[in-house]
Amino acid sequence: MAQLKTWKVGVLGLQHVLAMYAGAVIVPLIVGPAIGMNAQQLAYLISIDLFTCGIATLLQVIGGRHFGIRLPVILGCTFTAVAPMIAIGKLEGITAIYGAIIVSGLVVMVLSQFVGKILKFFPPVVTGSVVLIIGVSLIPVAMNNAAGGLGSKGFGSLENLTLACFTFLLIILINRFSRGYVRAISVLLSLIAGTVLASIMGLVDVTPVKDASWFHMVQPFYFGMPEFHVSAILTMSIVAIVSMIESTGVFLALGDICDRKLESRDIKKGLRAEGFAIVIGGIFNSFPYTSFSQNVGLVALTKVKTRNVVIAAGGFLLLLGLLPKIAALTTIIPTAVLGGAMIPMFGMVIASGVKMLSQADFSSNENLLIVACSVGIGLGTAVVPMVFSGLPDSVRLLVENGIVIGSLTAILLNLVFNFKSMNIHEQERMNQLKADGDVI
Repeated sequence: MAQLKTWKVGVLGLQHVLAMYAGAVIVPLIVGPAIGMNAQQLAYLISIDLFTCGIATLLQVIGGRHFGIRLPVILGCTFTAVAPMIAIGKLEGITAIYGAIIVSGLVVMVLSQFVGKILKFFPPVVTGSVVLIIGVSLIPVAMNNAAGGLGSKGFGSLENLTLACFTFLLIILINRFSRGYVRAISVLLSLIAGTVLASIMGLVDVTPVKDASWFHMVQPFYFGMPEFHVSAILTMSIVAIVSMIESTGVFLALGDICDRKLESRDIKKGLRAEGFAIVIGGIFNSFPYTSFSQNVGLVALTKVKTRNVVIAAGGFLLLLGLLPKIAALTTIIPTAVLGGAMIPMFGMVIASGVKMLSQADFSSNENLLIVACSVGIGLGTAVVPMVFSGLPDSVRLLVENGIVIGSLTAILLNLVFNFKSMNIHEQERMNQLKADGDVI
């Protein structure tokens, strides 16, 4: 490929930022209000999220002797972390979220050394069940927001439902009638259009944008020093391991696109960088980070495989993270508009779980039982957490989290039923992950 001019590298890098922007900012927009953040805190959370996305991306793309896959990959927060973070924040406080994120990043860094051995404990029947539980547990959040936000004055009003339906339908229409890049940013376009409609209806308050400063410096532990709770750490570690397995698939898919054969040491360096990025996310009070597959699709679409483009994207993310007024623009999006976008987005998490499960052998009654029990227990606990009200507090912190207990059920039942067949050849598992890389 001919050397790209600097301005073209910049434009292509900005395109990567736009492709991942909605996915990057939607997570703080969901998590922040759910755990009680005000507008100022939310604007900071969005800024620091973008800034840390930039750090994580550059760490992975530029790399070094021990870190980084050195492929054109963008890192952002995984949706599978949304429900666990909200649950931890409500139960144990925001600082417990960041303590759990830091430890989960260290867990990924350690486990990256044993990636081949770890994968066999997480076949599709386990990862699919975990992602399915997480996705379904997110849907009530989406529906409450679509109605205007739980506890809001106009909850369920015609205005809120109109905005939610408009945003939802616009995402569907763009994906039905558009192709390529426009489809890739369908969520971003729909959020903008929904906010414009809300503004015409007089439902947009631009005060947070007016009050926000133009520039600020990021601050580690902005929301407080991390706290470490066993239940929270276990929750986020399970999420991080699932993301680690998904990222392996993204790496392999991207290696194919870039005509680069990845060795085991490359995968280890990529996962080690991802674990380090998660630790950085905890230190800066942002989020756990993983490889964004939408940007892998953009590389395949544009055929531009140079790392310089993604390095430019990382630079743009760092810059955006230092500009609170830009971040504040996203906070004016009405809750109902966000809810309309959340429904298909969270539904895609469910769909990803179903697709993972489709690779499991369901002619085996044992696999059916693994899914039935893990999803049943996980969702049952999420819906009726008081079932464990008679247990000691230290135990309740663990078992009242539907994601944790559902995930542990899937892992343990897989060991019980499939232990003898778990030593599948590593390359076969890698091929499965490669095939999944475009949908994670």
